[in-house]
Amino acid sequence: ANGYYFSRWNKCFHSSRDLSDMVYIDNYIFNKDVFIQYNSTVGQFVGYTELGVHNAELWNKDPNMLQQMTAQLEGYCKHNAKNRQTAIADKT
Repeated sequence: ANGYYFSRWNKCFHSSRDLSDMVYIDNYIFNKDVFIQYNSTVGQFVGYTELGVHNAELWNKDPNMLQQMTAQLEGYCKHNAKNRQTAIADKT
């Protein structure tokens, strides 16, 4: 009841059928407040609290971390969107 709460929400957004405008968002949340976020449009982490800014600075200096996050756009977002589009949107 009086504890701490951490969650991580990954989201993919697009409006075009060819998925060319796909955006990947990865939110790190502590006690219902986003403290750090990766946005594929920005291409790096952005911190919103003191801890988030500190972690964003560290993570943005790590090319492996940024490469992994960039890969999520293709491997997670576009892959799943194509499967769903075939299963749902292409039905007549």
